[in-house]
Amino acid sequence: MKKIGFVTPWYGENIPGGAEMELRGIVKHLSAAGVQLEVLTTCVEKFASDWNVNYHKKGLDTIDGIAIRRFPVRKRDVARFDAVNYKLINKIDVSPAEEAVFIEEMINSPKLYEYIRQNDDQYDLFVFIPYMFGTSYYGMSIYPEKSVLIPCLHDESYAYMRIFFQLFSRIRGMVFLSQPERLLAEKIYLMDNVNEIVIGGGVDTDISGNQDDFIKKYGIEAPFILYAGRKDSGKNIHLLIHYFEQYKHRNSNGLKLVLIGGGDISIPDAISGDVVDLGFVSMQDKYDAYTAALLLCQPSI
Repeated sequence: MKKIGFVTPWYGENIPGGAEMELRGIVKHLSAAGVQLEVLTTCVEKFASDWNVNYHKKGLDTIDGIAIRRFPVRKRDVARFDAVNYKLINKIDVSPAEEAVFIEEMINSPKLYEYIRQNDDQYDLFVFIPYMFGTSYYGMSIYPEKSVLIPCLHDESYAYMRIFFQLFSRIRGMVFLSQPERLLAEKIYLMDNVNEIVIGGGVDTDISGNQDDFIKKYGIEAPFILYAGRKDSGKNIHLLIHYFEQYKHRNSNGLKLVLIGGGDISIPDAISGDVVDLGFVSMQDKYDAYTAALLLCQPSI
């Protein structure tokens, strides 16, 4: 059996994101089971980084015994991309030409695509994750018959773009993390000739949380609501901040809101003393936070 090449826009041990964590789990477990594989990715650090900056050194790297091949990104026209992305975020129709701008001016690595094109005989399959990035679109376009997509699909404007409809009907297969995700894909795309499977997502069960450790490390003793995730508009974090501000306006108590995860967000002055942003924390600290929290709030739809 040849190798499986997992293609993703960025890869690292301590970068946030659901798709990023899912891929780390998949490749680690497959590698432990004896499957020959590599991760093919760019030199960009993470989603929240500047996609024009090659943070990592190009070439072959190894993380926890997993071979990582990194390729430099090409410079992108951020203004052109942002203009189209604004429309998509706000559910404004975009033209085919604008769709082309979106995919051309997001994260892309011609060197990565050249490597796939020239070394396909070393790989049985190329597995791409997630769906909307240039690394997936252009990578799958090279050998759609050898391409499997883990889309991490959401019911959002990006999913309905024509360029994805045209490509996704020609690839070898799609792997879904839930049955509703699969049903959404079947609603949007022409899946008659695409192999499909729902594998679910792995859950770590060997980590337990400790409330006292969290309180001792971070000094947060008051009851608190916990948000765990990337701090951007797509996760509805701004709605949570707004709701918490309204709650504190009506209730004079010690309840706090604790945020963990990557990204930055502006906190209104009225509640700045009651919102604690811990940023990216370790897996153990996250489990400790779950244990210490009054409740967990995930506002993403």
